[in-house]
Amino acid sequence: MHLPDKLSAVRQYMADKNISAFLVPRADEYLGEYVPKQNERLAWISGFTGSAGMLIITQEKAILFVDGRYTIQVQQQCSSDIFEFEHLIDNPPLQWLIQHLSAGDCVGFDSRLHSYQFYTRAHDELSAKNISLTELSENPIDLNWLDRPDAEINVALLLENKFTGETSLNKRQRIGEKIQEQGADAALISQLDSIAWLLNIRGNDVPHLPVVMGRAILYPSGDMAFCTNLKKIPDGFSEHVGEGVEIYAEETFNELIQTLGKQNQKIIIDANNTNTHAALRCIEHQAEVIQGTDPVLLPKAQKNAAELEGMRHCHIRDGSAVSRYLHWIETEVKAQRFHDEGFLSDRLEQFRRDLPDLVDLSFATISAAGSNAAMAHYSHTNGTPANLSANTLYLVDSGGQYLGGTTDITRTVAIGQPSEEHREMFTRVLKGHIALASAIFPKGTAGNQLDVLARLPLWEIGLDFDHGTGHGVGCFLSVHEGPQRIAKTTGPSAPLLTGMVLSNEPGFYKENSYGIRCENLMIVKEHTSGMLEFETITFAPFDQTLINEKLMTETEINWLNQYHQQVVEKLAPFLENDALQWLHQATSRFPATTEKFKQA
Repeated sequence: MHLPDKLSAVRQYMADKNISAFLVPRADEYLGEYVPKQNERLAWISGFTGSAGMLIITQEKAILFVDGRYTIQVQQQCSSDIFEFEHLIDNPPLQWLIQHLSAGDCVGFDSRLHSYQFYTRAHDELSAKNISLTELSENPIDLNWLDRPDAEINVALLLENKFTGETSLNKRQRIGEKIQEQGADAALISQLDSIAWLLNIRGNDVPHLPVVMGRAILYPSGDMAFCTNLKKIPDGFSEHVGEGVEIYAEETFNELIQTLGKQNQKIIIDANNTNTHAALRCIEHQAEVIQGTDPVLLPKAQKNAAELEGMRHCHIRDGSAVSRYLHWIETEVKAQRFHDEGFLSDRLEQFRRDLPDLVDLSFATISAAGSNAAMAHYSHTNGTPANLSANTLYLVDSGGQYLGGTTDITRTVAIGQPSEEHREMFTRVLKGHIALASAIFPKGTAGNQLDVLARLPLWEIGLDFDHGTGHGVGCFLSVHEGPQRIAKTTGPSAPLLTGMVLSNEPGFYKENSYGIRCENLMIVKEHTSGMLEFETITFAPFDQTLINEKLMTETEINWLNQYHQQVVEKLAPFLENDALQWLHQATSRFPATTEKFKQA
């Protein structure tokens, strides 16, 4: 079907059901960041492939809401003759509905694809305007997606204790105690990475996220019901997870909820990551719903000694692959071979694939040449990949999934001679990165209290960047993990605790010109003073030809030199010949550096 035909088919369904507007989020039943191809409903109906957004379809309009990361991409992928574009934050979908619908109108939605938190807010706000929110029994996209891909069936991986540091039984009993403390009889575990962490399993059901698709109920005893495709359960599963885990077909999940309701059980649900369908079925079957936080979230975020050791080791190996790649780029550019973004991305992946324990990439590589890097979450797969060109910048944001951990690193490099503007803006971004990496802060501090450190060098000249400074990172799990984050949010924010892993990635983006980002991962650990500090665990050189030493303080220069000394110590054993020689040159003491390229 062509796109206009798809919209017409949905609108016909809406007319038959007397629906004034239909909501299409970029989400599937599991509400995760990554969506398998068979669940990419928003991409099917609109062509937009970003990781966040929502489409509102009415009989007259189709409005796409995206955040600041995708304002350029959405206009490149979607025709303005068919769609209108709105900012997801500045003009939220609910606000648009209230402004454009009338009393008595009906908004239809697929309850599997929206969080219960969204539903309760939407229901209250729309009801106040006499607009009804109707749960649909079927999704009109699913009814018309005739060539929808089949879901893959992949057998789960049983992750060894040397990587997890704790048995599944112990984890489940430990989390079960928290459920009991809340006076609950059970908790719905909806996040796929929470289930994987609890059971010490990993999967291949979702791109870049090593999880098994399914749903779970955890009890105070530590017993657990796991509903999934039975074909995904490997031999030895029961012995691996220990006593107390029952496996059910996923379609029986509603029956389990119904049983809990008939017994008048108290069930904890996390409204942010439990879909509305599951929550409403609990209520419908008379269970008492306790809204709380996923009890796995915080324990999973605080990595144990084995997990932290695995994270440290995989980052060193990953850094060796990234450094080989950076050396290769420099060699190719010196030889006047200006490759395109797709070839560059594939070459970086190959350097990682050469490592013995890479399982997958942790996300689709952002390989952005020149002005494309001005889009913070650019993807070269959305069109024709651009070629590198002389005297520009190249930004590459990438990561890997290893048995011992997850990596995420961004480097911005000069292709030829950088301009003075390039050097100033890169230096200001690096200064913000160093300020955050060097922070010492009291226990109880939240990420939003530290965010200003990374932005201040840009704020000083009236500039900023439109994304968070840091996100949590899982251990061979999601590259974006909560509750920890560093961003300029208002209101309550989760305090940073020892064992948490976060990114440090300030940036700057000049539309239609260039983009800059400097990203390492950090572990929160205790400082000798009893306060907290960060330990940087990502190791690869920063491009010193992009640094304006006149803007750097002595403290910042010392940090950079000490960091690069660590880079050499960590990576030299994994490199040889020209790559090793390049590493020593790239990390030579700053500011006594030589120009990397000569202008052709």
